[in-house]
Amino acid sequence: MSQHAIAEPVVSARELVRVFSTTSGDVPAVRGVSLDILSGELLAIQGRSGSGKTTLLNLVGGLDRPTSGSVLFEGQDLTTMSERAITELRRSRVGFVFQAFGLLPLLSAYENVELPLRINGLSRRERRQRTEEALGRVGLGPRSRHRPYELSGGEQQRVAIARAVAVKPSVLLADEPTGDLDGATGLSIGHLLRDVAHDEGIAVVVATHDMALAGLADRVKVLVDGEFEEE
Repeated sequence: MSQHAIAEPVVSARELVRVFSTTSGDVPAVRGVSLDILSGELLAIQGRSGSGKTTLLNLVGGLDRPTSGSVLFEGQDLTTMSERAITELRRSRVGFVFQAFGLLPLLSAYENVELPLRINGLSRRERRQRTEEALGRVGLGPRSRHRPYELSGGEQQRVAIARAVAVKPSVLLADEPTGDLDGATGLSIGHLLRDVAHDEGIAVVVATHDMALAGLADRVKVLVDGEFEEE
């Protein structure tokens, strides 16, 4: 672990419960989970499909609200914040990377990375600097003018990571980021995420059932039926 280990947690989740109401009754997706997420670490949340990984990520990133429990994000309680304040926090403090890449097909790699910065109101100069830096970081500087369909799956995921990193978030949440990639490509994405955590001091949380990816993490938590297994 790097020197960031002594830092205060970026996110502290306590006794998180998320219950979804369905026609056939209530379904608990997350049951009483507590978790601290630290700057500069790659944390893997491992578990099979349906174990609650995505729900937990959504609660931590402010995409969803818990049924009960609290999420402190850099000292602010997400559970008491207004929708507007949470949206603002997500835009500026949280990076998201998804299994399906989520790139806009008509925009180049450069434009995909720049778009959130434009939405956040950064100056043209700042946008260019951050975009070029982020694409360089993921090894795609020379491919920045290509559109998603001209890139391989691994390259598209690198663009998605660059887009998340360019915002300079304190937390990067990656949901099955290697799910659509072959083993070798997935492993290279895992190494990239670990480098981003260690070099940029970002807290990177990966939800995955990929054992090789989990093997790269500084810490692994295993989620079974919405609860963490005892260490």
